[in-house]
Amino acid sequence: MNKANQIEMTRWMALGSLGGLIVLGLAWEMWLAPIRPGGSLLALKVLPLCIPLAGFLKNRMYTYRWVSLMVWVYFTEGATRAWSDPVPGNYLAMIEVALCLVLFAACALHVRIRLKTAAAPVPAAPMETPL
Repeated sequence: MNKANQIEMTRWMALGSLGGLIVLGLAWEMWLAPIRPGGSLLALKVLPLCIPLAGFLKNRMYTYRWVSLMVWVYFTEGATRAWSDPVPGNYLAMIEVALCLVLFAACALHVRIRLKTAAAPVPAAPMETPL
């Protein structure tokens, strides 16, 4: 697989897992297993996840870098709630943990591949010797 395809694949993996985290967070806190019946304000936790969408769509390297750090907050929440929530909530938390791991891996691979591609030396043209 060439570098352009790898970059595009990791980009779509990052977008898909980020979208999955947004949908999961809203559905979890509003309908599937809210802390309070009828939903809770904890659904607002997905708002910071909406910020990097524009950067991902514009393929900005900086966005991939800081999202790979921000995702650990959601990973920690998922790991904590996987141990402490009752049955539908703990399964949703495990899904959140899995999506966070996919998002981190996609961001890290995307940055690594793009940096290697940018740093690849261009073969020099043969120099002509002056006569």
